[in-house]
Amino acid sequence: MHDFAQKLQQPSLWPRVVDYVRWQRARAAAAAAGAPPPDLPDLAPLSINLDLTTACNFACDHCIDWEILNDKARHDDADLRRQLERMAERGLRSVILIGGGEPTLYPGFADFVGFLKRLGLQVAVVSNGSRNQRVLQAAPHFTAGDWVRLSLDAGGNDVWRRMHHPSNQSLTLEEICGWIPKIKAINPAVRVGYSFVITWRGASRGDVRVVENVHEMALAAARAQDAGFDYISFKPFLERQPDGSEVMDPAKAQQLQAVVARIRQALAQAREHARARPGFQVLESTNLRVLTAGTWRDTTRQPRTCHMQMLRQVVSPLGTYNCPAHRGVDRARVGDKDVWAVPPAAQHATARMLATFDASVECREVTCLYHGTNWWLEELIAAPAELPDAPPAPERNDWFL
Repeated sequence: MHDFAQKLQQPSLWPRVVDYVRWQRARAAAAAAGAPPPDLPDLAPLSINLDLTTACNFACDHCIDWEILNDKARHDDADLRRQLERMAERGLRSVILIGGGEPTLYPGFADFVGFLKRLGLQVAVVSNGSRNQRVLQAAPHFTAGDWVRLSLDAGGNDVWRRMHHPSNQSLTLEEICGWIPKIKAINPAVRVGYSFVITWRGASRGDVRVVENVHEMALAAARAQDAGFDYISFKPFLERQPDGSEVMDPAKAQQLQAVVARIRQALAQAREHARARPGFQVLESTNLRVLTAGTWRDTTRQPRTCHMQMLRQVVSPLGTYNCPAHRGVDRARVGDKDVWAVPPAAQHATARMLATFDASVECREVTCLYHGTNWWLEELIAAPAELPDAPPAPERNDWFL
């Protein structure tokens, strides 16, 4: 899922890489000659995280977006749709309806999913599962390649409730998982995932100590398999730094090596459950792989330019941001929430961010999912040879970045 360089080499996306690399080379040549920089090509990001709302009906102790939840800022639905139409005309290929709030709380959620599909976009949804009836209503709109991921983070109801604090006191983990067969019955093409953020004793959100759930990993894998999920995905807890960036800080864990050993053991047990049902997968995020391998610090060494901020951005009611790791952070703000409604403004703002946002400084503590892809693009820009027009990789029909 996180091999973004391979995704960008597909025939459907490779032309954008070629355009971007040629523009960066032309900009460097203009700077060397003392000439004005060329304009950024008239293109929108390939993929966006779209926060439909900041409203949330949970109070999760481990929420990375706690500070921006339930803000008064709102999208105007008609304006948002017009903006997305313009972005689709300029190359937008996928939308992930995700964080900063609970997307299914957005009025007309199912109809909005249908609108995105009519634009020809791939669509994904990340939800807390509390309003799965709205996911069910949206299910007929999904096509092959789309996915839904529920953020559940527990294997049993007690830990789930203590981690998530749902506003509906009668809601249970069993009830949430009970919707999966219904969703799959309406549309078996959509992949449905069980997301599990691993937390450990000593981790915290500010002054709030998070509930530990390492011991629930295997139980969650069994529940996910029994409920009909296609996969369970594990990733480590991230903390919000004072500067706003999301980082992995396992140094706060007591006896880190012991914690990693427990995670490895729990992963092995989870994989045992995966063998019991063909097709069910246990997935590890990039951050989890580098944590358990002890190499996570390597992914904090970023190039000066974050090239991915041209190819993937975050559109939220609070504004448009250059990265999910900096959602709501002023220095990462590309522009207002509707900046892409007027392409020249968005192009200029993105070019400014590419020139002024120093990722080697601003992201020096971030274990970046795009780390390898940014260095790959850096090498392409620096290489003397022209890029081939022919795409290097076969089509995967996966446009999520």
